[in-house]
Amino acid sequence: MRWDANLSWNCGIEGPSDDPAIERLRDRMVKNFLAATLLSVGTPMLLMGDEIRRTQRGNNNAYCQDNEISWFDWSLLEKDRDIHRFVKILIEIRRRETERTLPNLTLNQLLARARVECHGVKLHRPDWSNQSHSLAITASAVSADLDLYLVLNAYWEPLRFELPPIPEASLGAWRRWLDTFLEAPDDICPISNAPLLAGPSYLVNPRSIVALARIAEWN
Repeated sequence: MRWDANLSWNCGIEGPSDDPAIERLRDRMVKNFLAATLLSVGTPMLLMGDEIRRTQRGNNNAYCQDNEISWFDWSLLEKDRDIHRFVKILIEIRRRETERTLPNLTLNQLLARARVECHGVKLHRPDWSNQSHSLAITASAVSADLDLYLVLNAYWEPLRFELPPIPEASLGAWRRWLDTFLEAPDDICPISNAPLLAGPSYLVNPRSIVALARIAEWN
């Protein structure tokens, strides 16, 4: 293992920044990582303070630091309240939809029954090359009444993704309930309140995650 192989990127500047553009990008990247974690199957793992951008000043081994590096800074709850709100809604959606749509299955049973399709900017044409910076995924719940379309765009330019067609017999339509590029409160909302989408595609902005949902019955 090479100890100098640090490929991290802090949005153009190391440490705290008072540049609004860098702060907006950092907020978006934090939301991206939180969304990717909480939209994954299995048990999500969050560190105390992830929901309010607690950084420990870059120290990843601060358990022995009894000082401001490891202390919980409660002022961040106000400073980064948009991140806190984002996490709360995301957890509530995960909890509610998991309880509503998934039977009592083990993770292995769930994965065995999962219906997942991968896409690129074109449906059914994912780009698995080393140069790829994006991926789209369609996943259907075991109960068959919930469909999710998730797009991850790690590219520095916007990309337009084709949307999976809605079956003619379907009662639902694609609703945008998460888009990390948008400013709060439009970045996330409960699925039942999410705006309907029109058209065969969706423009996914740079370095952002979009989640669309279709549910047969809304309650």
